[in-house]
Formats: sequence, structure tokens, C-alpha cells
Amino acid sequence: MKRFLLVILAITLTLSELSAREVYTLNNSWRFFFKDENSSDNARYIRLPHTWNTDALSEGGSLRQTMAYYRRTLFVPQDWQGKRLFLHFGGVMSVAQVFVNGELIGSHHGGRTAFTMEITNSVHYNTDNTLLVEVSNAYRGDVLPTSTVENLYGGIYRDVELIVTESTTVSPLYYGTDGVLVHPTKVTTESVEGNVSIALLGKKDALCNVTLDVVSPDGYVADTKSVKAKIDGKLLSIPFIVDNPELWSAHHPALYRVDVVVGNDTVSVATGFRKIDITPEKQFAINNKRVEVRGVNLYHDKGVVGNALSKNDYKHIFNTVSDMGANAIRSVSGPHSQSLYEECDKNGILVWIDSPLVQSEFLSDIAYYSSDVFESNGKEQFKEIILQNINHPSVAMWGVFSLLKGRSAKLLNYVKELNALAKSLDPSRPTVACSNQDGDINFITDLIVWQQNLGWENGVFEDLDLWQGALKSNWSHLAQAVCYGESRAKALYGNHIGSYSYPQRVSESWQTAFHEGYITRIDKELFWGVWVNSLFDFGAVRYNGGIINSGAVGFDHNQKRDTYYLYRTLWNCKNPTLHIVSKNREVRAKNSQVIKVYSSKGVPTLTINGDTIALHNRSQGIFVTDSLVMSGQNNVIVQAEELRDSTTFTIGNYLRRK
Repeated sequence: MKRFLLVILAITLTLSELSAREVYTLNNSWRFFFKDENSSDNARYIRLPHTWNTDALSEGGSLRQTMAYYRRTLFVPQDWQGKRLFLHFGGVMSVAQVFVNGELIGSHHGGRTAFTMEITNSVHYNTDNTLLVEVSNAYRGDVLPTSTVENLYGGIYRDVELIVTESTTVSPLYYGTDGVLVHPTKVTTESVEGNVSIALLGKKDALCNVTLDVVSPDGYVADTKSVKAKIDGKLLSIPFIVDNPELWSAHHPALYRVDVVVGNDTVSVATGFRKIDITPEKQFAINNKRVEVRGVNLYHDKGVVGNALSKNDYKHIFNTVSDMGANAIRSVSGPHSQSLYEECDKNGILVWIDSPLVQSEFLSDIAYYSSDVFESNGKEQFKEIILQNINHPSVAMWGVFSLLKGRSAKLLNYVKELNALAKSLDPSRPTVACSNQDGDINFITDLIVWQQNLGWENGVFEDLDLWQGALKSNWSHLAQAVCYGESRAKALYGNHIGSYSYPQRVSESWQTAFHEGYITRIDKELFWGVWVNSLFDFGAVRYNGGIINSGAVGFDHNQKRDTYYLYRTLWNCKNPTLHIVSKNREVRAKNSQVIKVYSSKGVPTLTINGDTIALHNRSQGIFVTDSLVMSGQNNVIVQAEELRDSTTFTIGNYLRRK
């Protein structure tokens, strides 16, 4: 370990002579054991990211909510004496206590935000040091979320880094950020004006030279400033102006680089400049142009690995979002990894990040505790969320709450305080909330998203028309969007999607019909956006089966359902779609069948056993046959220009699930 770290140090210093800051990933060589094992003798060697809740990832599994320990050694070379050392944790679910050589360095309460702790005064040089992290994922009344259907997978589930800097440095301790926060205050096509807030560390009241460069996408230094600053524990603010800027948008995701140099220490962050508005018609606009938001809800896990997602996992998530044709993602109940938002920055995908003030549908749950410690934790986590993600131009809105049921005056006041906190930290972005309730709580945030799911267990799809009419008449003063989607049962496929009996409604055919019923009726002039709940299935051991099967894609992030191809047909303008619906129903009981096809290439050609069958355009991108009398084996082929899809199914008896 000693030799390995010294080799890395030598290589890094050679490659980065201009910067005294070095960053090392500490994902290897950890040993893991549960507290109730009483001893570390049988500790397992693991690699981060890691969760101990792999048992929860199988159907019917349980979620172990307990306390566990992660331990490893860290060799600190003598050459680092006089430097500052920090441990940066990308995410620990959900309470962490960090020890170095048996000394408690600090704690963090909140599972989805990063945090950094300085260990300079606790390490020994030219020898191994012991790092120990105590982790708990138990439900608590003082750590949000206190009410959720999602699995809170315990563990150090994101990267851990060691940061080594000079004694005077840009601080990595400021709410888990890089210590550099970009605040555009005026954005036009002629110029961008703003300021950069910089957190400094060093000897109190010492003076240091700070240089700020704003570098354009083509490498040109658009603005530069040099100041002499006193280290007094306050943020240093340096103004900047960029003339004739390249503004960030979905079609032109231009990224600037902001370099801050303090002595020999350099910190660089990527950002972009754009103006977000709500138009007089209550629509969402970027740089004075309306954007029709087509979003998907994204939860925090994946089959087999739980929440311990790798960069490749996040790359796959991003590619799935892009291929589906969505232009926005919602990080439900808290932020995802920075690597996902970096992809969104580069490719023009919008992001909504929730606070952890959420409520499940379980009536016994308490989502809000009227206590100082609860409210303080919620504010602290929300502040971390905003400051850690403020530089991402893709992040377009801050989510204040989701599906709260209470109407108490204290809850209402707390929501107002969270909304005001977001506005004070970042007035450039709107706030948003997801609601399924009436009342004053809907009038606090700038944007509101209704999650009603009409036509699921209550009512029919036609009720959407009445509901939208009522919104137009009584609520048109709100900037509103809609979110919808419900779970489906595994391996249950109905033959007739028009039935309203409950067993039929939880089939995959019903899931498809439900989404068709919504997306074909949405009034685009009434809503600024549509949010599909959700992109992927996600783990929820509080429900039978342990998985919420609401996704357009399965829990493995690979199994694409008909719903996925429906949205790909309607939303993906770059890559055409041709898809036969219900291809996975290989055996069908009824002789009477209707074949449905999704196509973004116009009316396709359909043949069954070599005979051409007419298709009718039922709505945009959706084509169906008349009712066909069929028997035996049937080979179905559909073509549209260069696209082709096919399936084979057999008409016959099968064991019908009751």
C-alpha cells in the first residue's frame, strides 16, 4: 500500500506541475463488518461503491436496517507534512461517523449528499493510519426522508476521495462543494454578468492572491480577475462579465470553465449560462424560448447492485434517457451522482432535483416532525443539494416537497421556509413541488406538478378531459405540469385492455393502455411539462414482491417494455421507432386479436403469415388492425422503410392467472 501510493503521488506530480492539489480515489482495500458481529475478525474485503442490502434486491427480499463499519488503512508519506488532508465522501446512506486513528472526526446526517472532513491534525506521517466509518441506514425521526417507499440501502455507495492541498487553499469543506460557486445574475445574448463565490482556507486573517479566469467553450479567456483576499471565514465574491456569450440550451449545451487559483492551488469547475423563465402563459422557457418538458422520474437503484451505481451504470442511465427521447430527468427525493449531471450538462438534458421532504402512500407514515432537529436536518440537506449542484446548467429547478398529505400551519410554514431558502441561495432557478392534494401548499413554489393518476384504480381515462377543463377554468394562474404512472404486476399479461377489473389493470397491457390514455390526452398548452413515473422499476421492500414495477424499463435497467417504445415513438426525433406491441405474449387464448404497432415513420406495412393486413392510425404514432380471427401459429412482420420488427405467437389454451 505504501509503495503503491508513493508511485501514484510521483506520477500525479509529474502530470500536474501547476497545481499543488492532488486527489486520490480510495475505493479499494476496505474491510466491512456489521456492528452486531461484535468483532472485525471476520470482516470481508469489499470495494466501493458498496451496499450491504443485496438481499433486498431479490423478489420478496428484506431490507436490513442496521449499523455497520468500513475500515481500511491509509499510508501518509512524510512529504505531506505541512499540507492539508481531506476525506470526501460522495454518498453514505444515511448517517455516517468518521474516525481516524480512533478519533471521531465528524458526522453527517443525510444519505444522498456529499460531505468532506479534514483529517490533517489526526494523521501520523510515514506510517499507516486507520480509517473507520460507522454507517447506519435505520429510520430516524430526525433525518429525512422519514417517509418513503424507496429502499434506503445502507452503505458507502459512492466514491471516497483523499484530497491533498497546500496549507492555503480553496476549501473543499464548504457544504461538500468544490469551494467554487458560480452565480450568474444577468444573462442576455449580449453579455452575462455575475459573481463567483470562493471558500478559502488558511491561517486566519492571512492575505493570499486569488486569480479568477472564465474560459469560453473554445478555450478563450472571456474574463480574468486578480485580487488580494484576507482569509476571514467568509466567502470571497469576485464579479465577472462575459461579452457575447455562448448560451447553454438543449440544442447548444455550451460549457464554460471557471478556474480559481490560490497560490499553487487550482480548482476548475464547468458551468453554463442560460436564463430560465416562466412565461406569461405559464410555460417553461430557457433563453426566452419555450421548452416542452418531457421528463422521466429517476429513482436510486438498479437490480443486483442496489444504490451502489458505477459511472458505467450512470452512463447507461443517461443513454436510456436519451434514446427514449426524454429531455429531462427528475432525481426523486434527492440528487444522483455528479457524473450523471455532468452528462446532462454536456448533452442538454434538464434536471429537477428533489429535497428529501417526501411522503409515501402509507397512512401510518410521518413525513414531517414538528421538531427543531428535524427541520434543521431538512434545511441542511436542502442547502447541500443546492450548493453542490448549483454550477450545473442542466439543473433547472429545485424540488421543495413531494406528495405531502398534511395541512397543519407548522408544515405549511416549514415548506415556505424551504422555498425561501432555495430562493436565497439561488434566485436564478424556479422552485417546484409534486402534489396530489388541494390547498394552500400548492401556491408556495414557482412550479407545481400534479400527480393524480386518474383512470387507474378510480375513474376512466375520459375523466382526464374533465379534470383538465377544471384546471383551465380555476387554476390557469398556476404554472403546472402533470406526473403519472403506476405499478404493474410481474408476468401478468391481459388479453383485453378495455377491461376495468383490477386484476386486468395491473397487467403490462394495462400499463401500456394507461400511458396511452394519458399521453394522447395531455393538453400541451395547459401544462409546461409531462413527467413519466418512472423510467425504471425500483426496489421497495415495503410492498409485496419488493419491487415497484412502474418503469418503462425493468429493474435490471435493460428490459424495455411497450411503454418505453411508446414514448420513444413520440419523443425521439433523431432515431425512428418501429415496434410491435405485446411481443412477449407468445401464447394467446382468444381467437380474436388486434395487432398494435408503434411507428414514427408513418403507416407501416404489416403481414401475418405472408398476408398483408391493413393498419389504421388511431392517434399519433399508434397504428392498429381491425379485430382479426386467428388460429395456430402466426408470424407477424412489420416494416417501415429501413425499419423492421417481427414476432411469433400461438393461439391456444394456457393457464389463466386468477
